Amino acid sequence: MSRRERRFRGISMRLARHYLTGLGGEERDETTVVADDWRADLSAEKVGIGPTIELTEVTVVFEGEAETLDSVVERFAQKAMRAGG
Repeated sequence: MSRRERRFRGISMRLARHYLTGLGGEERDETTVVADDWRADLSAEKVGIGPTIELTEVTVVFEGEAETLDSVVERFAQKAMRAGG
């Protein structure tokens, strides 16, 4: 079992869950999306990017077989990068 942690700024938890369900996962609750061969746990916090600006940073911890995660993490990152920053 492999584990990968990625952080994405400028997207919401809701949007992250939407992207993960689009990749074949099912929402278990507000912070967990599970598929047959992978799992993603989400958390979010506000981070400062300057003296007056804050963005939401969503952390996604992916777990599954390494080969599966390569594809899932890459496809999720492509979606998140288009939406966020």
